[in-house]
Amino acid sequence: MKAIEIIEKKQKNEKLEYKEIEYMVNSYIKNKINDDTMSQFVWAIYNNGLSIEETYFLTDVMIKSGETIDLSSINKPIVDKHSTGGVGDKVTLIVSPIVAAAGVCVPKMSGRGLGLTGGTIDKLESIPGYKLSLSRGSFVEELKKVGCAVISQSEKIAVADKKIYALRNEIGAVDSIPLIASSIMSKKIASGSDIIIIDLKVGKGAFMKTIKDATLLAKTMVKIGAFYNKKVICTLSDMNIPLGRNIGNALEVKEAIDFFKGKYDKRLYELSVYISSLMISTAKKISFSKAKKLVINLLESGHAKNKFYEWIRYQGGDLTKIRDKAKKYIVVSTKSGYINNIDSLKLSQLVFDLGAGRIKKTDKIDYASGVLLNKTIGDRVIKGDILGVIFYNKKVEDMDKIFESCFKIEPKKKRPKKIIIKTIK
Repeated sequence: MKAIEIIEKKQKNEKLEYKEIEYMVNSYIKNKINDDTMSQFVWAIYNNGLSIEETYFLTDVMIKSGETIDLSSINKPIVDKHSTGGVGDKVTLIVSPIVAAAGVCVPKMSGRGLGLTGGTIDKLESIPGYKLSLSRGSFVEELKKVGCAVISQSEKIAVADKKIYALRNEIGAVDSIPLIASSIMSKKIASGSDIIIIDLKVGKGAFMKTIKDATLLAKTMVKIGAFYNKKVICTLSDMNIPLGRNIGNALEVKEAIDFFKGKYDKRLYELSVYISSLMISTAKKISFSKAKKLVINLLESGHAKNKFYEWIRYQGGDLTKIRDKAKKYIVVSTKSGYINNIDSLKLSQLVFDLGAGRIKKTDKIDYASGVLLNKTIGDRVIKGDILGVIFYNKKVEDMDKIFESCFKIEPKKKRPKKIIIKTIK
């Protein structure tokens, strides 16, 4: 079998067999073919796509390239939650303890942020003492005792995906639906849960820009899950504007703390309650309405908050010492009106330039930098009102003007879009 023949076959848009995809992936991770050859293969897939069967083949090969986690010793319903990432997305920090407080286990392996998308692990790393890595035994033990555990992705799971993803990122072949689907699902299936809930972000601040493409990706992942008898549910949520009020690693942890104290942004609350209810209703096999009532009760009674603190403490984190030292720059509005849009892409670029993001996984980041939105979508603003605060340790040229330009302020108020677009099962 020759790599060039397989590449040419896909370049002609011919269907690949399992053994051909297996040969390409395994040869690449064993360094039998180089980056240039694999790039040609990736571009052939990018340009011509894969059938659902070929996408399953690729997913399966990547799963088998590493270890899998066995969660069968946990005598509770288990559900995994994944987000495709967005600006200000701290939902994992919120829903994990809520769902755990309901008696459902949430095993979560999260990644670091790359580019403009923040990573859950970077947010947790802003908490001194928090253990990002646990042995497999300790991970399972925490799930049994606490009900949720969030750790960094194991280097031994879906080994091929890590190498292929890095290559895709380097050559600019990221936004391919079959490549995205196989990347996400290989890690999720290898992680051991039979129920996988995916929060699929759509809009300017997400890598899926259109509802049409996001729907196709969701349906692809649901079908891949079916090959493994896994229940996969995808919720499409709006990411044209930031999620919540805080953007930046330590700032987003602080917003999660405020959330459990009853101080929350309306859209963040709506999405967090929806995702939590979906996870609980699916795992416990109860109606969505019953699960939603339970979620609200867990929040109002303080049980979810207690679980949040228990989880962070169990993994060694000290929330009183968050890495949040930064200078503050207050930005005021130069006009009056209603905020009808907030440019999440431009805002995320500013936060990235302030030092909160990275290009390579080895890049160091500033955990304290970011922005806080004092005003958000739908709010009335009077000239001179505080729009928000920039937290920085290095100044970005015209950062106050860039920040203000992210807000579209108009005389008439427009109805904001709903955050939940649709759910695909």
